[in-house]
Amino acid sequence: MTQRLPKRPPRQGAAVMGAFIDATTWDEALQRIFNWGAQHQSRYVTLCNVHSVVTASQEPGFAKVIAKADMALPDGAPIAWALRRQGHTSQERINGPDLMWRYLQLAEAKGQKVYFYGSSQDTLDQLRERLGKAFPTLRVVGMVSPPYRALTEAEDQAAVDHINESGAHVVFVGLGCPKQEAWMQAHKGRVQAVMLGVGAAFDYHAGTIQRAPVWMQKAGLEWLHRLASEPRRLASRYLVTNTLFVAHMLRQMVISEPPAKSEHPR
Repeated sequence: MTQRLPKRPPRQGAAVMGAFIDATTWDEALQRIFNWGAQHQSRYVTLCNVHSVVTASQEPGFAKVIAKADMALPDGAPIAWALRRQGHTSQERINGPDLMWRYLQLAEAKGQKVYFYGSSQDTLDQLRERLGKAFPTLRVVGMVSPPYRALTEAEDQAAVDHINESGAHVVFVGLGCPKQEAWMQAHKGRVQAVMLGVGAAFDYHAGTIQRAPVWMQKAGLEWLHRLASEPRRLASRYLVTNTLFVAHMLRQMVISEPPAKSEHPR
């Protein structure tokens, strides 16, 4: 049965290559997720980087997934820069790995339950060990590595039932973009928790992938570190998406003034 959600104030933010991105602070984003989770509201949050917004500009189906998110956060530094240029002058980058870690601190302190869905079993095992040391009283109620194939209807329903029966307040989804976003949108109204698509955050915190140094993160160069780590898999993606994004931003700078602050169109 589809859950009826309470109305909320208009969302502040701006469109980046057509994808609406929320302008918010770390504290506001975390509090919103916490409040939704406390009420077991079925919602989903996307973390949008350059790859996300370029893909949304090319694929109408993915654009709808981003548009229907309850919150779309500026994961990539260039996305935060784009928001600042459009009037949200203090906008920070709100990235998946750090959002996950900060929320886990809050969840441990407040007693909320968390669930992890995605990645490999080896990564989840290492993540469990790391979390046990960092957050000894955190209530982890599930860690599931789904098959690398489409689930049958029965398997999918079993996964949903397991999540709901666990009492999870927040489900971290690590299936990779755009699969995780599509999964969250398809399960809104079925999973009675807040779903956060955090990409490679499982691997970063498990230690199976090394994250870029802090100075590279602050300079907006984390993508370069990832490219150097996985050149075969990521070279074509970054070559295409980064080029298209830069071209779009240059075109905006040349032909127009920064647009005024805007609200989510829905």
